[in-house]
Amino acid sequence: MPSRLRLPDAIGVATGGLRARRIRAALSALGIAIAVAAVVAVLGIADSAKADLLTQLGEQGNLLTVASAESINGRTVNLPDTAEPMIARIPPVQTVTAVGSVDNVTVRRSRAIPAEQSGGMNVLAAQGSLLPTMSAHLLLGRYLDAAAEHYPVTVLGYEAAKILGIGSLDTPTQILLGDHYFTVTGVLAPVTVAPEVDVAALISFGQAQQVFGRAAGPSRIYLRADPDQVADVAAVLTATTVPDGKDDVQVRRPSDLLVARIAAKGAFVGLFLGLGGIALLIAGVGIANIMVISVLERRGEIGLRRALGARRRHVAAQFLLESTLLAAAGGVLGIGLGVLATAVAARLGGNPVSVPPTALAAGLGAALLVGALAGLYPAGRAARLSPVEALRSL
Repeated sequence: MPSRLRLPDAIGVATGGLRARRIRAALSALGIAIAVAAVVAVLGIADSAKADLLTQLGEQGNLLTVASAESINGRTVNLPDTAEPMIARIPPVQTVTAVGSVDNVTVRRSRAIPAEQSGGMNVLAAQGSLLPTMSAHLLLGRYLDAAAEHYPVTVLGYEAAKILGIGSLDTPTQILLGDHYFTVTGVLAPVTVAPEVDVAALISFGQAQQVFGRAAGPSRIYLRADPDQVADVAAVLTATTVPDGKDDVQVRRPSDLLVARIAAKGAFVGLFLGLGGIALLIAGVGIANIMVISVLERRGEIGLRRALGARRRHVAAQFLLESTLLAAAGGVLGIGLGVLATAVAARLGGNPVSVPPTALAAGLGAALLVGALAGLYPAGRAARLSPVEALRSL
């Protein structure tokens, strides 16, 4: 009867060869695991970050801004006083708020800090409607209320609070705006679509005019429109803001910044995937090297099997299966490590955990492919050994 090698027998023989050299097999599988974990983690972390950005994109897609396109000697040109109420009358507009730049006013912790070292922070006059319009919320304290029009109080943006080293408001805290001390009453959470707010100290319009002599009129207007009519609203904002057409204004959609960030993350994913592919290739070379050594060490075993009736294809299948099983074990371990790394990174970054199924399939598929390719040469070399030559090594 012709010699046959059933799949269960082939798996048993292959796993027996791996168990006989456990440390070597474990180290080879670890190389594959690290490479696969890198691939899965890159895809998972990128997908988690992208999921958070897409969520923000959905929330901020109907936000528009209107600002003056001109400046004189570095000073902002304010919009007309009528701009905000006129924009609020556009039917699809849901909420609207305005801020005003307070130019040439430094933000410092105390007078001991030189005025030149303001850390890129600025002062903005803001309205009480800023939080609901921007979908922002407070991390600490309270926001500007009606009393803020008459008292020197300020709310800090997230980055401004970090620069100033303010992480708690358990005790009264003051900062220096220009030459005047203001009491910090709150700290905002990050506002992704409005980085100018993150680095600002917010005060009321009343205090901006009373303390710093700021002229009337906003410098920037934020509004939310019906999501289905954002383009229509954007088309009429310029004429609504400046009816006489004498001044130029810029109408922007801050969510475009999120789209750019998503595209940038996609570019970095390609780079890191390339590095992961190189690591996987190196691990495959390691497996091929280990399998070649295994063939040389097991020449006696190969010769005995051939003498007992095993055919060349049976010997080749044994070593090819060993290589594939070794890579598969590393792939499964790598997937687990990659998912764990994704979960940790997403938790630290405050993003939802999202691992695309394609990442898992790609990681395991790449491991199997590399294992199969790495085993081709050793399997062929083992199959070409003649029984007589192999038995001499016994």
